Amino acid sequence: MLHQLSWKVGGQQGEGIESTGEIFSMAMNRLGYHLYGYRHFSSRIKGGHTNNKITVRPTEVRSIADDLDILVAFDQETIEVNYKELTEKSIILADAKFKPVQPEDSKAPVFIVPFTEIATELGTSLMKNMVAIGSTAALLNLNTSVFQSLVDEIFGRKGEEVVKKNMEAIQQGYDIMSELLGDRVGEWELAPADGKRRMFMIGNDAIALGALAAGSRFMAAYPITPASEIMEYLIKKLPKFGGAVIQTEDEIAAATMAIGANYGGVRSFTASAGPGLSLMMEAIGLSGMTEQPLVIVDTQRGGPSTGLPTKQEQSDLMAMLYGTHGEIPKVVIAPSTLEEAFFDTIQAFNIAEELQLPVIIMTDLQLSLGKQTTEPFDYSKIEIRRGKIAFEDLEPTENKDYFKRYENTEDGVSTRVLPGTENGIHHVTGVEHDETGKPSESAGNRQVQMDKRFRKLEKLNFDTPVYVNAPHDEADVLLVGFNSTRGALEEVQERLTTEGKKVNHAHIRLLFPFPSEEMAALVNGAKKVIVVENNKTAQLANIMKLNIGGHSKTHSITKYDGTPFLPRELENKVKELLD
Repeated sequence: MLHQLSWKVGGQQGEGIESTGEIFSMAMNRLGYHLYGYRHFSSRIKGGHTNNKITVRPTEVRSIADDLDILVAFDQETIEVNYKELTEKSIILADAKFKPVQPEDSKAPVFIVPFTEIATELGTSLMKNMVAIGSTAALLNLNTSVFQSLVDEIFGRKGEEVVKKNMEAIQQGYDIMSELLGDRVGEWELAPADGKRRMFMIGNDAIALGALAAGSRFMAAYPITPASEIMEYLIKKLPKFGGAVIQTEDEIAAATMAIGANYGGVRSFTASAGPGLSLMMEAIGLSGMTEQPLVIVDTQRGGPSTGLPTKQEQSDLMAMLYGTHGEIPKVVIAPSTLEEAFFDTIQAFNIAEELQLPVIIMTDLQLSLGKQTTEPFDYSKIEIRRGKIAFEDLEPTENKDYFKRYENTEDGVSTRVLPGTENGIHHVTGVEHDETGKPSESAGNRQVQMDKRFRKLEKLNFDTPVYVNAPHDEADVLLVGFNSTRGALEEVQERLTTEGKKVNHAHIRLLFPFPSEEMAALVNGAKKVIVVENNKTAQLANIMKLNIGGHSKTHSITKYDGTPFLPRELENKVKELLD
């Protein structure tokens, strides 16, 4: 029996590739398996090669698998693009319709299955994906009944006959594959799972759920890959809690509308990707200057300009840290797991209101759209902290002066008032201002207000700024990353440790203000530091050097071709630097 199975389905975008992967993975999830899925898709609505690679284990899985055990191909391009991931123990299931050809240097045999023909005989060629699911079930020695509840849920509203036909398609795919396999039946059977039900979601769902749990009741956003799922999730859910989602005309409007809603006392946020964040830069400065809370989600993708809208990259880091003109305090958080994405979103809303500043939650495409299993979140850990807000009317000020909304307090945080609060009148403007908000270009006032705003960061309360797995006081190497590279780095750490190397791992979750103290201690305790990131210019490595030094021992592994790191390729690159 296999401890790990890697399965991929591929074809042309728009012909059911995503739904095939979804049905397979949901069935495996319900059996209690752990999954990690990554979808490769084109920047178009229909057409162009797409595939969905899913790694399945009875134990925790943290990254995309190096190799591929089963490739389900609906066209020849799928074979040509993906066959080099296969080994001699792998197998290709190909639809007979496109007359599949096995590449000369392919290590894996091609089994030709009449997916489309069987589906057409049952009533519609659209059911070819269900035939493929049945053939996969035969390979894994799974009883087709495991798909019954899924088929009932997906097709039940279309009637009993449709449900019956889809189950027939699965059964016929199973039967014909069993015949073709002969004595190879059972070669791809997985070790049994524990049967435990776990959540199965993408990172964007975890963020959206986190925003809901944080008490957010308003989202303003403009659709953009790979952030749109956050908005789509909340369009369905927020109205049930008295909230609303507004699709704005652009990202400028989205950010300013979120600022306005926060000013009105409603926890509000927006989400976008690199191009949208570029448009929001002036609004981020407005949030910082007016000291209004603002939570922004940046789902990084390939840039610049339109770049690679549907591909993996981590190249927004410098922009998110330093993109705003002028200087304001801000907080930039980078979750690396689904659980962190959920709880860090809640923390972001707390920090934004407590410190009255913009907070950016930075993810990347792999984390945002990769679908994974995760244990149920512990909702008892949720804490809502709204900071200094006056929910009741205030006492009159002396001489009926304006309320000191920007009072120069010891911790830099002054009391917020909601619109209409009696005796809370003050001026709100994006130009420099005094304690009551009235514009002021006084040199002394400018320094006082700048110092006041930046003093707020000293009060920052963020749980676990660096995820650390550092068993060695003196390590041969410290591996460093952020966002979705965590799983691959964890696997590399395990592999190198079994070879006798002393390996520590640090994954940075708080990027601004940078956790210099924590990282300096880890860097000082390692002979070499290797920073792994999906960009061309080693942005994270440069941020580390800027904040803590370590220039001579810091090395970079970068990848910027639009694809995520695989554990084996990363392991090989690390070994090259260690030799």
